[in-house]
Amino acid sequence: MSYSHKTKEFKFILHRAEETNATALIVANKELLFQNQQKEARAAELAIANEELIFQNLEKEKRAAELVIANIELAFQNQEKEKRAAELVIANIELAFQNHEKEDRAAELLIANKELIYQNEEKENRAAELIIANNELIFQNEEKENRAAELIVANIELAFQNEEKENRAAELAIANIELAFQNHEKEDRAAELLIANNELVFQNEEKEKRAVELNLAYRELKKADEYLKEYVKGLEEMMYMTSQDVRRPVANIIGLTNIINDFINSPAQLKKPIKYLKQSAVELDLFLNELTAFIGNLEKKGKSQ
Repeated sequence: MSYSHKTKEFKFILHRAEETNATALIVANKELLFQNQQKEARAAELAIANEELIFQNLEKEKRAAELVIANIELAFQNQEKEKRAAELVIANIELAFQNHEKEDRAAELLIANKELIYQNEEKENRAAELIIANNELIFQNEEKENRAAELIVANIELAFQNEEKENRAAELAIANIELAFQNHEKEDRAAELLIANNELVFQNEEKEKRAVELNLAYRELKKADEYLKEYVKGLEEMMYMTSQDVRRPVANIIGLTNIINDFINSPAQLKKPIKYLKQSAVELDLFLNELTAFIGNLEKKGKSQ
């Protein structure tokens, strides 16, 4: 084979290689355009990926420039093609490596998008739990306001009973003053002494009865005050127990429900969350039994007093 024929064959091969490189460059440019369009949609979240893509584009441009220079030098050095063949192989390996790196970046971008979707779902779940907690807090505040209103009514009733007691004491003082006045008048009322004495005995008996009734009323009032204090204390303990012992197993059950929803297609992984869910339900049942017993004891105390 003559030297000119070899030269024509090499030029043909070189022309095919240039067409292949041009086709690859066109494909790379189209892919770069697609990536730029995707980059605009995710500019806020994929800043680091964009910087990496820009760096790869710069590297590709550098490699393209180096490849053009190498092709020009290859056309000029046709006689030394055997020596430059190894360099061409290395350039092809580098190009394959860049394509592989590009695929890895696309896979990483897909993983980042899945992670972002998962984080958004978690945020929505936390928002739902926060709404439930706020509703429960509003309910507890309303219950506290109701108990405070009941306590105010009880205090008003107690103040009324105290006023009644003071009125009875004032009437008793007036009766004593009247008795003293009657003693001063007994010398002038000698003829009416027998009737006055009978009236005085009757008044003394009535006064003793009123004193006994007043003492009983005072004891009843004291018992009612003690029971009211005990009742308020029991309500505070019950609200504290409800806010502490009920909230924790309820929160556990909500969290375990979310976990079970994530592993609904994996029965093997559901065993442990179901175990914890059962444990939380048992704790909640025990607390309800304790709360029922506590309310029963509070009612017994009230009835006994």
